[in-house]
Amino acid sequence: MPPSTPAGVPSRSIDRHPMPDVVDVGEQLAALSRDGHDFAEFFRSPSGSLSLTIARWPAASVDDQTPHTEDEVYYVLNGRATLVVEDRRTDVGPGSVAFVGAGDEHRFVDITQDLEVLVFWSPARHSNAPAAD
Repeated sequence: MPPSTPAGVPSRSIDRHPMPDVVDVGEQLAALSRDGHDFAEFFRSPSGSLSLTIARWPAASVDDQTPHTEDEVYYVLNGRATLVVEDRRTDVGPGSVAFVGAGDEHRFVDITQDLEVLVFWSPARHSNAPAAD
């Protein structure tokens, strides 16, 4: 059995860079709660330069996220909403890709269909967050 990354994703070494085996995004989505907003990190590169999370916001829910200290790329798998970044509003749906820079105020609004999103973080999520006292 190959070694596991900290997030529990099996990995193998290729050219000195651990690579994840294929990850089934459907399985990652199935593990999320359907009772409200939920998300889970399922991959983190050993260098800390990238992490991946899967997120779900139910239709009509409120996205109360605050700005992050890392860049994000959202890839919408399912659902429909409006993404507000600073003062720009953009409708998103399956196949939409959106970049949100570190520190940018952003949130999903007008979530008309359950929204399921793959999020790419660079560097890895919380890498730039201030240390807790």
